[in-house]
Amino acid sequence: MAKHSDRIDALDFVAADLMNAASWIEAARDCDSIMHMASPVPVVQPADDNEVIVPARTGTLNVLKAATANAIKRVVLTSSVAAVMSGSRDSGTFTDQDWTDLSRTDLSAYVKSKTVAETAAWHYAEQNELVLVTVNPALVLGPALELDYGSSLEALYLLMTGAYPMLPKLGFEIVDVRDVAVLHRLALESPEAAGKRYLCVNGFRWFADIAKTVKAAHPQLKIPTSQMPNGVAKIAGIFFKKIKQFLPDLGRLKEIDNTPALALGWQPRDADTAIRDGAQSLVDLKIV
Repeated sequence: MAKHSDRIDALDFVAADLMNAASWIEAARDCDSIMHMASPVPVVQPADDNEVIVPARTGTLNVLKAATANAIKRVVLTSSVAAVMSGSRDSGTFTDQDWTDLSRTDLSAYVKSKTVAETAAWHYAEQNELVLVTVNPALVLGPALELDYGSSLEALYLLMTGAYPMLPKLGFEIVDVRDVAVLHRLALESPEAAGKRYLCVNGFRWFADIAKTVKAAHPQLKIPTSQMPNGVAKIAGIFFKKIKQFLPDLGRLKEIDNTPALALGWQPRDADTAIRDGAQSLVDLKIV
């Protein structure tokens, strides 16, 4: 959060704890709007789903309550496409009207957490006359700024370091991190964005196609590009927890309609640019 000013250096950093409601009330003081982005994103899913679900939901509500306490009228919440298309129908094109089906038993803790948190946020906003906008990114790639590159780029890191001899037939909608930032600003500043969900994506790619894009830019790396049969992937999921959480989506083409975001004036980079720039940043930072 930043207090409004015409000076580009007018940025204050304040410590706050997702589970501490009072810390957010103080942090939000004198602000006119909030962008809430913090939520646990585990690379490996925890044994207890509540380790992720509780801080995601409680933290989101604490931020919204801080907005109410400080008479802040608009909050932009970073949700995820995980709250849109996981465990609903198995394929097709998804829109902002779609929601993940929490009755499914094969959902990961992360998917549950994003769905539960966003649902709670919309309910709170309706009950408290708060203007809420959500931005729901897909797999966020693009350049890392530091060595702590976050969990999304882990997909490229694993590819580039030879973690998988073959690739499961998994596909992802992709968006560049720079374009995620732009859509957040549009969601905050556009009057017509009030009360809407914006699916933040720009292109579906199979994991093997992602690998081919990276390999073309970095031929010196031993990057696998062949796909493993789905049966083999299911067995691999027993041993590789980073694969296990994606097994319900094996072989499924799930595309997302980003038309509402484009209507705001959003002009995202294509998925291949996000892939290439993300991979290059891992090389430049000497992570790979």
